[in-house]
Amino acid sequence: MTAFKIIATNHTSFTVSDLDRSLAFFRDALGFEVTSKGPRNPSLIQAITGVEGAEVLIAYVRGPGHSIELIEYIEPETRGSVWPRPCDTGFSHIAYDVDNIDAAIQAARDHSVEPIGPVVAIDQGPNRGSRVAYLRDPDGITIEFIEKA
Repeated sequence: MTAFKIIATNHTSFTVSDLDRSLAFFRDALGFEVTSKGPRNPSLIQAITGVEGAEVLIAYVRGPGHSIELIEYIEPETRGSVWPRPCDTGFSHIAYDVDNIDAAIQAARDHSVEPIGPVVAIDQGPNRGSRVAYLRDPDGITIEFIEKA
């Protein structure tokens, strides 16, 4: 038994290259509410992340039952990007149940969030019979839409 317990999930976070573009997707395509947006204390961010010279803008969006934190690093100038495949260790995605996967994909495409492959039917497991698709945004963040059977 642990000496503590998890009491809630606070948020999921993604680092993005263009905060306004990412906010537009979550707000306009997915209907999430922007709950905050602004800079943070650079010395605190540097202490938390271990990134020297870090300066950020952070926004939170709230969807059904969960918040997403979006972070755009303004500094340091030397930043990289990752584009892992679903089979690569460390790959992650966030999945949303939707009532109309075709409409969800079209709304995402309007924000340059494109399907990785076709919509397929799941044949096993807890989502059996559902239709599913993976999509990627311009930063490589993967979103899964699941239309329940």
